[in-house]
Amino acid sequence: MRHARCNRRHFIKGMGLGAASVVLPAFADTSRAAKARRPNVLFLFTDDQRFDTLNALDNPEIITPNMDRLVQNGTVFTHAHIMGGTSAAVCAPSRAMLLTGRTLFHVPSSFAVPWEVKGPKRGACPYPTFPEVFRQAGYATFATGKWHNDPPVFARGFSHGGKIFFGGMSDHLKVPVNDFDSEGKYPKNKTYVDKTFSSELFSNAAVEFLEGLDGDRPFLMYVSYTAPHDPRMAPKEFVDLYPPENISLPPNFLPEHPFDNGELRVRDEQLAPWPRTPDIVRREMAGYYAMITHLDAHIGRVLHAIEKAGHADDTIVVFAGDNGLAVGQHGLLGKQNLYEHSVRVPLAFCGPGIPKGRRRDALCYLLDVFPSLCDLAGLATPESVEGKSLAPVIRGEATQVRDSLFAAYRHFQRMVRKDDWKLIRYNVKGVETAQLFNLRDDPWETTNLAQEPAHAQRLEDLTALLREWMVETDDPCDLDKPGWKR
Repeated sequence: MRHARCNRRHFIKGMGLGAASVVLPAFADTSRAAKARRPNVLFLFTDDQRFDTLNALDNPEIITPNMDRLVQNGTVFTHAHIMGGTSAAVCAPSRAMLLTGRTLFHVPSSFAVPWEVKGPKRGACPYPTFPEVFRQAGYATFATGKWHNDPPVFARGFSHGGKIFFGGMSDHLKVPVNDFDSEGKYPKNKTYVDKTFSSELFSNAAVEFLEGLDGDRPFLMYVSYTAPHDPRMAPKEFVDLYPPENISLPPNFLPEHPFDNGELRVRDEQLAPWPRTPDIVRREMAGYYAMITHLDAHIGRVLHAIEKAGHADDTIVVFAGDNGLAVGQHGLLGKQNLYEHSVRVPLAFCGPGIPKGRRRDALCYLLDVFPSLCDLAGLATPESVEGKSLAPVIRGEATQVRDSLFAAYRHFQRMVRKDDWKLIRYNVKGVETAQLFNLRDDPWETTNLAQEPAHAQRLEDLTALLREWMVETDDPCDLDKPGWKR
């Protein structure tokens, strides 16, 4: 084990992952120029990255030095969530909610479905996205990487871009991309395959934009990666960092999920055979970690480019994931569920005016990023935004902006959380199941208390709160109707 650790330290230095090789932004507002104009924004967005996959967030088995420095140099929200999804492609509605600041059932269906899927009329989103708001405020807005939503809405938001991937997933060495079109036209016959590994490809485009900056116009960058989404295919030198036999099994490992949750045979769950074995799960986790460490190396390149461009002290950096992933927990591999491993995501803010080294346990959503960025940049938040600004929590002026959370998956899973208590309800083929967890005592969600007489009142109270959330968000389901159909 000591030999493996030495190899890791040696590898980090060799790949430029250590502090001696990469100069990261100072994240301190010290210059007159920084105070004379609005801050720049760099939004780093990862794909399927679970909330606990950073070394700095108490995972000693993973190597993430650049993500760690973002956490250490800023304020991290340890209980950031998504609101779920209306299809198995959870990434698409998650991104739609982030970009518009709208809740799950208030995002236009045409914007919340994947670009590859035939559905409602495209380009019908009537709400502004946060890149669009910043562009209208005079920012140069740049995007690269995964979009997964309507091209027309992309065109409204960005004045610059490169290596744009409108799809949802692909071979990481064969990503179909588009060059930026100032007229906003992205026909599929203009798509081509670039054989550079996705994390490197999108980072290259971001670095190129930063190297070409000219003038004092503030910028917003939306750098959206496809890693660590499967297929898990990191370069060999990163795979070698994670021998599967050295990976610890999660405490909630199960060979199979204990009951039908409605999505036991979805595509994500077919990436490995049943029953799940310890060897299978360790192998999947090792590949997942390898992709995250490779991604971290290229995030470090973008951060170094910010420093080199002279914008270390006037740039707000936001690091987030679009949703989590089970990777062997609860007998599952995918994200089509409402357990913590799938609805909790990493979320960190750092930059001018943002306290360093702070952890906030306030309940929040990814859709709260939109008003938070407007607040931090001094821009008005559009009335269409339903998210709540996290700036008061960041500044230490408040301890929370929400006292409960709600999430939904398709028409058969619903969740509510208040304080340390979480309720998940299922209705699959007419069979209803309830799970009640105390997340303080049982963070891995292994002990279901729903049938315990001592918790009957709590179960009733949380169910009532769940109904309130469903009404408030215009949920198309009704807990009191057969099959939850209104």
